Parts: sequence; C-alpha cells; structure tokens
Amino acid sequence: MSKTPANFTPPILETARTIMRCPQLQDFEASAKMWADPKVVEFITGKPSTFEESWARLLRNIGHWHALGYGGWIIEDKQTGKFLGQVGLGDKKRNIAPELDDLPEIGWVLATSAHGRGIATETVKAAIEWADTHIIASKTFCMFAPEHKASQHVAHKCGYEEMMTISYHDQTTLIMARNSPAQAETKPT
Repeated sequence: MSKTPANFTPPILETARTIMRCPQLQDFEASAKMWADPKVVEFITGKPSTFEESWARLLRNIGHWHALGYGGWIIEDKQTGKFLGQVGLGDKKRNIAPELDDLPEIGWVLATSAHGRGIATETVKAAIEWADTHIIASKTFCMFAPEHKASQHVAHKCGYEEMMTISYHDQTTLIMARNSPAQAETKPT
C-alpha cells in the first residue's frame, strides 16, 4: 500500500477533457445533488442519498488521501469547471467474503449531465494509470449490481475482468478485478 509523507499533497490529474482533483468541502453542494439523483444511484444504492450521507461520503473521500496516500478525485470539465462526478480508489473495509480488504477498490459516479460521453472511461483510465505507479497492490477491484451494464462496459475497457459474484447487503454483486502491471509481468507464459 501507499505511505503518506507528512508534506503529502494529493495529485491533480488532467485528461483530454477533465481535471481530476482532491475533494474539498466546497464540493458538497454539487456532490450532494448528484448523490440525490435517482438516476445516478439506481444501480449503486437504489435510493437517493440524504445530505447527511453525502456529507459523510465527502469527508471519507477527503480523509482517504491524508490517511492512505490515495483516494478519490472530483471530476471537473476542463473547459467550464463544471462538476461532472467522482472517481477514485479507496479502502472501504467492506464486509465481504472472500475478504478483499488489502486491495484498493476503484469506483466512479457521474452526474447525469456527464453520462454517455466517455468521461467515466477517460477518468478511470487516468486513475488506474496513477495507481499503477503509486500504490503497491497486486490488483484493484470494483463492485457493481450485475444489471449495471454501463459500468461493467467501462470496467472491461479499463482492463477489469469478472472475478466473482457475491451477496453484499443482501444484493447480488459482481466483483471485477484488474492485475497490476507488475503482477501481470510475473504471470507464467
């Protein structure tokens, strides 16, 4: 895993169309609006988030960077500065079997205005490229409702493959994983 030095500053990443930066308290309103959108959460939680839940999520995302040296980014449109969503890696200590606690989990969520534009693929690729050089892990994983075909499509385009299906919070959940490049290089031929 990553070690966070005392003078650590979370990285700002740039893609062709976006700026990816560490979450800040001033992102709360836009983030809460996104998480309250039933279309956004349809395949994530199935219910819009309250302000309280969105606030806790924002603070968790900010804290990941300072505690672990990796975390989530706020996605902004490079041209307009408009909030587009979030992407990033975390250690959520999920209560799942088999345990995956030692592996970083990547996740992404976009405001409806960013759906269908390739923003998820663009930013997930940037996040895993950063992770490949800054996080020591054999692989990363992501979790979805099996019905969430759009996110599975993004995951496949970014090198993730189906690993297993589990029950998580009494819901069938698909786990997909991607080996780190260093791990892939050591695979027998």
